[in-house]
Amino acid sequence: MAYQAPIAKKIPHVHDMHGHQRIDKYHWMTNRDTPEVIDYLKEENEYYEASTKHTDNFKKDLFEEIKSRIKEDDESVPYLLNGYWYMSKMETGESYPYYYRRKEGSDNKELLFNVNLMAVGHDFYSLTSMNISPDNKLVAYGVDTKGRREYTIFIKNLETGETFENHLELTTGGSVWANDNKTLFFTRKDQQTLRADKIFKYELGKPAASNELIFEEKDEIFNCFVYKTMSERFIMIKSSATLCDEVRFIDANLPDSSFKMVQERQPEMEYSVSHFKDSFYIMTNKDDATNFKIMRTAIETPEMENWVDFITHDPKVLLEDFDLFENYFVISDRFNGLNRIRIKAWDGTVDYFLPFDNETYTAFTSVNFQFKTNKLRYNYNSMTMPPSVIEYDMETREEVVLKTQSIEDPKFDSQNYISERVWATASDGLKVPISLVYRKDKKKAGGNPLLQYGYGSYGCTIDPYFSISRLSLLDRGFVFAIAHVRGGEYLGREWYEDGKMFAKRNTFTDFIACSEFLIQEKYTTSDHLYASGGSAGGLLMGAIINMAPQMYHGILSAVPFVDVVSTMLDDSIPLTTGEYDEWGNPNNKDSYEYMLSYSPYDQVIAQRYPHMLVTTGYHDSQVQYWEPAKWVAKLRELKTDDNLLLFKTDLSSGHSGASGRYEALKEVAIDFAFLLDLEKINS
Repeated sequence: MAYQAPIAKKIPHVHDMHGHQRIDKYHWMTNRDTPEVIDYLKEENEYYEASTKHTDNFKKDLFEEIKSRIKEDDESVPYLLNGYWYMSKMETGESYPYYYRRKEGSDNKELLFNVNLMAVGHDFYSLTSMNISPDNKLVAYGVDTKGRREYTIFIKNLETGETFENHLELTTGGSVWANDNKTLFFTRKDQQTLRADKIFKYELGKPAASNELIFEEKDEIFNCFVYKTMSERFIMIKSSATLCDEVRFIDANLPDSSFKMVQERQPEMEYSVSHFKDSFYIMTNKDDATNFKIMRTAIETPEMENWVDFITHDPKVLLEDFDLFENYFVISDRFNGLNRIRIKAWDGTVDYFLPFDNETYTAFTSVNFQFKTNKLRYNYNSMTMPPSVIEYDMETREEVVLKTQSIEDPKFDSQNYISERVWATASDGLKVPISLVYRKDKKKAGGNPLLQYGYGSYGCTIDPYFSISRLSLLDRGFVFAIAHVRGGEYLGREWYEDGKMFAKRNTFTDFIACSEFLIQEKYTTSDHLYASGGSAGGLLMGAIINMAPQMYHGILSAVPFVDVVSTMLDDSIPLTTGEYDEWGNPNNKDSYEYMLSYSPYDQVIAQRYPHMLVTTGYHDSQVQYWEPAKWVAKLRELKTDDNLLLFKTDLSSGHSGASGRYEALKEVAIDFAFLLDLEKINS
């Protein structure tokens, strides 16, 4: 049975810029909290429910199937911090974790938080950034009950269980204790733009209204935050834009002292600072070190004229992070797209890489709070192997697997699946890597249904990863592919630079080239090819269906950033001005025209489009709900096909979707049911 799709009313609104007029018939949807907007979103939700009612039982079955693979009464690997072991635990049937600790040498666990109780009465609940005071008596933590990432910081006395009356509102959620156990530094957001722009100092026993403003970042393209070095010796304030950083510091024992500059911001110079003994170690792109290098300077002379190379720049190797231990220096880098972990001894006697032997894995250092240890924790997983937490002895080179994610399905066998890396050819001749996984006994010579995922912005790299929910697609014959398109850093910093600003279209043409390759190599056909992306990946989805709609049978687009020009012209919207270095500033004519050439909302035309499921959260602070709402309305107006176009708004969540593990799984089941129904696979 066909249901009548909502028809949004049209109220022409003229955007006039650089002598060019854009007529936006759906601009009225930006009127947040008005009855007409809420009613329209509810109509779309009702249309989604009616159009997919025949899959309701299948969605429930998929949810139960995915849930059945999860070990519900699971516990994290404990980590040691300042004399206490910390861990979290999930209980059967409950959505949120319990957080515990136990004193080193004791078996008695102390309950810190039962988030299930804390979340009662809230449709959305997120607890973040637990920060224990140096004397282990207090914990500061952030809570968001809307999904807009506007956190309120609370402080709890762990000896008495009392939560203090004073709380700190409109923050990032994170905080830093000075070593006096009474002074807390935290970051506050601007009320309108939600830009993290101020660092405050709060002292226990004083009213929250007496918080002292320590630092204000007045440049609207920068955000600021505060952190503590792993050595516990320094408190650092960092201001960051896309291409520029500036760091200040004080002694953590002297919270009332004035912050000293490491190095004043320089155009297009990025740097981050860590501490070891009498030196700062600085990862930076200084002196055209595109893929970054690590430099060292004395604490007393932190300015960049005193920096000297410690790990030199290698144009073939992207430096991503480093960890400092008493005897070892651990470098996380990326070569030819693959993660590497390099171990160096401070005395120069040791320099080697951990051995990894395939091309579709993810490895990264994990929770390493202990300075005086030879044990390194790292995480490893692949597209066929569940995640493992591994403890590696950097001296003996022996390792112990502390935990591997349990798959509660006796039929699961990693040997049933194959992962591989293949290379497509982009429109300009460059090779674009694709990570693939499929069930080998389901692979068909003529092609399978295939879900191709992409992101491609902010230098964010989507590594090949294991997914417990994805098994529901693989076991039904789907191939899953990650297209490592330009805009990410999979092949180094230049891979990112070549997919942003005036090279942004490379992200879209790379993704299409990957699709063409997968069809040519008979992994799939255009009748069975699906694409998925969220946020900036939703922009990618919007661009490819305008450019090559005939190539895809269906699209999943979550919280999509699709009204690029209008959003980037509105500096009252969160995140806008801070992203001029990513997308361009449309107040400049050349940026305006280039962005307009690919902006999905502006480029919708009368043509056939694939089947589509678009999802968003009403409280999203990163991509406002009205972007997908307007986009869907315009697609409904202009598309020339009868394919499904479904739009679902979670009226109680934000950018990251629903909170709680079960609600999140239900969202996955909704996506999978949409794809499998299009493939006429309903069991």
